[in-house]
Amino acid sequence: MYDKINIVILAAGNSNRMLSETNKVLHKIANKPLIQYVIETSIKFNPKTINIIHKNDLKKIKKKFNNYNLNWIIQKEQLGTGNAIKHAIPYIKNNEKVLILYADIPLISVKTLGKLYKNKSKNGISLITTRLSDPSGYGRIIRKKNKVIKIIEEKDANKKQLSIKEINTGIILISNILLKKYLNKITNKNKQKEYFITDIISMANKDKCNIKTITPIKNIEIIGINNKYQLSYLEHIYQKNQAKKISMNGVIIKDLNKFNLRGNLKHGKDVEIDINVILEGQIELGNKVKIGAGCIIRNSKIYDNCIIHPYTIIEYTTIHKNCKIGPFAYLHTNTIIKKKSNIGKFVEIKKTTINKKSKAGHLSYLGNAKIGSKVNIGAGTITCNYNGVNKFKTIIKNNVFVGADSQLIAPITIERGATIAAGTTVLKNVKKNTLVYNKKKEKYKVEWKIKQKKI
Repeated sequence: MYDKINIVILAAGNSNRMLSETNKVLHKIANKPLIQYVIETSIKFNPKTINIIHKNDLKKIKKKFNNYNLNWIIQKEQLGTGNAIKHAIPYIKNNEKVLILYADIPLISVKTLGKLYKNKSKNGISLITTRLSDPSGYGRIIRKKNKVIKIIEEKDANKKQLSIKEINTGIILISNILLKKYLNKITNKNKQKEYFITDIISMANKDKCNIKTITPIKNIEIIGINNKYQLSYLEHIYQKNQAKKISMNGVIIKDLNKFNLRGNLKHGKDVEIDINVILEGQIELGNKVKIGAGCIIRNSKIYDNCIIHPYTIIEYTTIHKNCKIGPFAYLHTNTIIKKKSNIGKFVEIKKTTINKKSKAGHLSYLGNAKIGSKVNIGAGTITCNYNGVNKFKTIIKNNVFVGADSQLIAPITIERGATIAAGTTVLKNVKKNTLVYNKKKEKYKVEWKIKQKKI
């Protein structure tokens, strides 16, 4: 679409104000690194090239975008934005334009960038600016007779300039010819002793270049991250906007301030989500699904009419229609629950398929198992599937009743209709319609008292 535009993403800052051993651009909003947002937006914008100026600590991000033709350029010394952009110049032709973006301004949208391109200055410079009630931390736009003549960094601004509400977002669209011309003239004569790309604006003004500005579609798009407060603030705003968008699309969210989406949600009609729910990764919720307070759901699919009771964790799991799960259940690692099944309090299920109309009501662990239809799993049942080296499978066929406090030692198959009495340890395969129990002898000591500690 924008084949004559070359994007340069600046991602090599020192991040001193983050007070962190982690690179600033690897900190996350909604569980996604800041730089990933900007790269994904750049790819959607479809420019000729995408050039990323960075320190040599982005290996995981580089791996994530292996299938894309991105130009990763290392900046060894962090001498300011002007110096950083110089590193990209050799990769860009003179007759093309350069769009400068920042890895710590994660929410810039394709729509706003399209607006910038549509309203670009033909032979000059185009900027994204906006007015903020609190412009602290941003460079200020200096105008004369409504024309932009200069950008002043906050640390270099005087009292009058600090009162200006119009701020520089840092996002610039400029021809490569102009950019090369002015980059060679930038000095580091400022309080920070850095080479600032913003200095080209005053140079362009003196040369009577046309400098145009546009505002972002939403101000959230241009919020930059320099410290952990700003990171938390942007997370809060982002999540609130997500909650608003989802509720406008028909989901009942009990409290817009206590909803957290860290991925993508596909949902049906009349879905209800209570407070403090976290949805992470790729989530699908069918019609009339109800999610109780404090649930965490990751990369899972839940079909129609399911009720997920409070404080349940569901990861990489598929739950079919009309199931009830929880409270305090933990379903994970390629688990499948078929329709009309009931998984109750403090039940953990891992790598297990449970067929329709089965139930595990309380305090059980079911791992590496295949469980049939209309099976009852009593409280305290454990599939003992691990011998310290390998894991083994438990197969429980239809209409089996497993009594409370039973241990099923895998590998084992329990055929249909069998009954496992309470407190039984099952070591061998069980034939259909068979009762299994361990014979135990009770002993009684009369007139016996427990020893008491002396106080």
